[in-house]
Amino acid sequence: MSEQRGKGATILATLRSRIADGEYRPGSSLPPQRALAESFGVSRDTIQRVLDELKTEGWIESRQGSGSKVRVTLPVHVTTHSKVSPGRIALGPFIARAFAQPVVELDVFTFTSESLDTHIRVQAEAIRSGQIPAPERIALRILLPSDTIELPYPRARASKNLSAAELAELDRILQVRTREIIRTHTSSLRNALRNLKTDGLVPDVVVPVREVPLVPTHKLYLRRGAEGLLGPYKIVERTILTDDDTEIDAWDVLGLGSTLIRLANDEGDPNATGSVFMQSWQEWFDSCWHRYDQP
Repeated sequence: MSEQRGKGATILATLRSRIADGEYRPGSSLPPQRALAESFGVSRDTIQRVLDELKTEGWIESRQGSGSKVRVTLPVHVTTHSKVSPGRIALGPFIARAFAQPVVELDVFTFTSESLDTHIRVQAEAIRSGQIPAPERIALRILLPSDTIELPYPRARASKNLSAAELAELDRILQVRTREIIRTHTSSLRNALRNLKTDGLVPDVVVPVREVPLVPTHKLYLRRGAEGLLGPYKIVERTILTDDDTEIDAWDVLGLGSTLIRLANDEGDPNATGSVFMQSWQEWFDSCWHRYDQP
């Protein structure tokens, strides 16, 4: 069962990536469930759970008897050209630009690292397949909420049919589930990068993760000295399906639905908006990193 859940998380990330990168374009149909099950070597039940999650997150829409289609309006902005401009932007091209450099330097503050995991593994596979040159060094620092603090979301929605004890138990289940998501995706992306060094593809790889007593209200991605993305988490009402098929009505945050705003450093003007953005948020990240240094 745990193996199937692990495969489900991988399939979910893969399908998200294919949609975000334009392989499955807005308005197009996904392959039938049977074809997806055969392709990934899992049961149709696993594929159904993945599709349900994609639908909840806003990637696809489905109707009985007509299969699943990619939504015309996606939860992330899909870039279909190479021009880089300020304003809204997708995470995938940002990560791709970082990996196009000889030295990859990224600083990230996020809630679960789920989106990051998807795009990091895309780049790792591109290095392995020779689609992009292997960088000389990869340095990725990640700030995540500590296990020692209670997360304000997700939280079960109060109902007159639920006692205080039942509501507390649902909150506990959601907290455990969220912590597992954080551990799974953080481990996944770290292993994807570390294995590049183990296999002799990238000489130097460092991926330190630091837990801080902070819960992000936004996601922050910094390509040191070059550009950054900032996007707020939206609090939404949604039904969360747990591993034992329990449905919990909850208040949650959907990072995939957040708007990512890009600002770039202007080396010729330290007072430019992008330059001030990069300096102030880099200083904030560095201060948190050093303040919560663990021996």
